[in-house]
Amino acid sequence: MESRKLKIFISSCLLLSLSFPSVTMAEEIPKKTEEKTAAVVVEGMVYCQSCDQFGSWSLTGAEPIPAAKVSVICKDHKDQVSFYKAFETDGNGYFYAELDGFKMSHNILDHPLHSCHVKLVSSPLENCNLLSNVNYGLYGSPLRYENKRLFGKHYEAVIYAAGPLAFRPAHCPPKTHD
Repeated sequence: MESRKLKIFISSCLLLSLSFPSVTMAEEIPKKTEEKTAAVVVEGMVYCQSCDQFGSWSLTGAEPIPAAKVSVICKDHKDQVSFYKAFETDGNGYFYAELDGFKMSHNILDHPLHSCHVKLVSSPLENCNLLSNVNYGLYGSPLRYENKRLFGKHYEAVIYAAGPLAFRPAHCPPKTHD
């Protein structure tokens, strides 16, 4: 009877050792997982609205403005500014605003779609530097999620869109009625 118990015990130990392969010294040290940084980005365009469209939100005939400035402002759920930074458009009037340092203290209430807006700041064009409220450029254009993301080995960016925004000319010739 004792030998039978001993055989069962030894068999169990053998099965148990096969179930858990031996761990080498290199495997005992947990590998450091590489962290991915997640970024929030806002993109959009800034135009000079055509005199023909003055008084409307239409951008028909509008021209992109290189070196125009916009600001991204985010407020937390307590209505306090949690992020502010100005960005400049490229040669095609396009801005790509990576919100470095943006943090959400509340995942729902401080989400960029709810808390961030883009406002016009300045235009380098003397003949087109008045603020317009096209897409709420005066008071803050809300962000839109358009299912855009960038993925890198150690990087992921969620890209939101705002605008398009527009400045308007200071002087437009009066419309003549034929």
